[in-house]
Amino acid sequence: MTQGNQAVAQQLFKAFQDHEPIPFISKSVQLSEPEAYATQDLLIEQLKDAQNVEVAGYKVSMTSAATQSIANTHEPAYGTILSNKVFKHESEIAVSDLFDPLIEPEIMFILTADLPQDPSAEEVLDSVRIAPGIEVPDARYQDWFPNFTLGDLLADNTATGLIVVGEEVAPLSYDKFAEIQLSLSFNGEEIETGDSTEVLGNPVKSVQWLAKKLADHGKQLKAGQVISSGTFISPIPVKKGTYEASYTDVGSVKVTFK
Repeated sequence: MTQGNQAVAQQLFKAFQDHEPIPFISKSVQLSEPEAYATQDLLIEQLKDAQNVEVAGYKVSMTSAATQSIANTHEPAYGTILSNKVFKHESEIAVSDLFDPLIEPEIMFILTADLPQDPSAEEVLDSVRIAPGIEVPDARYQDWFPNFTLGDLLADNTATGLIVVGEEVAPLSYDKFAEIQLSLSFNGEEIETGDSTEVLGNPVKSVQWLAKKLADHGKQLKAGQVISSGTFISPIPVKKGTYEASYTDVGSVKVTFK
């Protein structure tokens, strides 16, 4: 089994604890993809112990060719969402608690049953509820976006900041998942639009990819966990104010940054 880099995990953990961003670890250490994921695991164990939290789910990143090209990779990546990083509709969040956050409108999948290691689309749809969501990527590096390597990203928990989860609804049909339209507004004014085909062509495929990738790492998606499935738009920097992501057939969710 691939070993993580304990020194890198410790540097990133210290950055979390001190709330002080660090230079990219790739300037001094080159981590392969398996080494970087194993380092993420070491970091998560430290954070769980220090903050007395549990794994609440996962986020899927780089679900479009454009975002994959930033990190010179051919597939998505996942990060681990801890229980203190899940916020509800209309939450207020202090920007000062974050490092250098971004906004990504995403559909959330909430598991109602454990998923097998290689689920069909039908098995996914039979095992989830969904919710409108906003992911807030955030990294522990100086000037991180879009300057990271894949090793930088994965080791730092794939720039997982927090997620905002709206009201749960029943899942759509598979075909309908590929037709969701997004409107993102800031302080009541529309600033971006997008659609769900940006997420691997269909967000359900994102959940399928995640289940298989986690299985490669000896993990499984469990009932009660939440999956942030991939952004509809290119990420934008957070500003103080209120964002609302509205999705056809799914609903809307708001978050305010102060």
